[in-house]
Amino acid sequence: MRWLFRIQFLLLLSLPFAGIGQQKDTLVKKLDSLSRKTDSAGKQSNNISQKAYNDNTSFTFKSYFQLLGDDLKQEFTKPFHMKGKDWARLAKFSVVAVGVGFADEPIQRNMVELTAKHSGIRKLSSTITKFGGTYEIYTLAAFGTYGVIFNNDKMKTTTLLATQAFIAGGAVESVTKYLTGRTRPSAYGPNTESEPKFYGPFSKTARNINGAKEYSSFPSGHTTVAFAAATVFAKEYSNTVYVPIIAYSAATLIGLSRLTENKHWATDVLVGAGLGYLSGNLVVNNYHRYAKLKAPNQPKNSVSFNLDYRFGHVMPGMIYSF
Repeated sequence: MRWLFRIQFLLLLSLPFAGIGQQKDTLVKKLDSLSRKTDSAGKQSNNISQKAYNDNTSFTFKSYFQLLGDDLKQEFTKPFHMKGKDWARLAKFSVVAVGVGFADEPIQRNMVELTAKHSGIRKLSSTITKFGGTYEIYTLAAFGTYGVIFNNDKMKTTTLLATQAFIAGGAVESVTKYLTGRTRPSAYGPNTESEPKFYGPFSKTARNINGAKEYSSFPSGHTTVAFAAATVFAKEYSNTVYVPIIAYSAATLIGLSRLTENKHWATDVLVGAGLGYLSGNLVVNNYHRYAKLKAPNQPKNSVSFNLDYRFGHVMPGMIYSF
């Protein structure tokens, strides 16, 4: 039911795009023209100073859905526009994923045994995993409320971007699930030889050992949307050292909880994290391209702090952007 609701919600969101697509000079077309110069999923210099988030660059109801539509379009058409470096990165990631795939069964077996032995881990896992689903919506709502109450334009914009990443990542993940049709680890009994299989599209819905319906395992939906939102906050607040650390740590714990909950294989979590990162990165870059269109001459005037690893030591750094 959760995935059905998400698909229905995505279809509902697509309705405004029909009217937008009939216009001759649209924001989407302007963004597309920029994409020929700078790939929205590639390297891009974004202005994340507090001053960059104002009335000129804030979302309107229309621009939110225009950008969301462009995010979805770019995500689903990206494979047709990949360059040599993109294929090289995909090849490297695939090698790692295949390597982890050989360890899917023993990793899952150890996770299940660990959870069975420690009630504390079992209780903590059941709570953490909810933050990759319903609780994540509540968390984003809390951040948005904070932005409204304290009139923090950056927080309001970042929260809206996180919702776009949540939707865009969820859309790609849902389609991938449908195409792969992979069995979940929960479909096997404790004394059954588990062997994760891909049945492809149109496969019959599997059932777990309790007879309840299970949906495709690959990739992990909780991990995908968790990393999508985490990437948005990590990118938008990259000038604050602790934000990326907290964001990615929280998303990683959610991914691990899907293993301890016996809902996903390690490769499901790994690929979900990758999809989530790409979705969040694309959404952030797309927004900042929009911001440049709305306020092209806006000064940065920002100070950012970071940590760099050089010559065997962690070294603090500071960058001032004019």
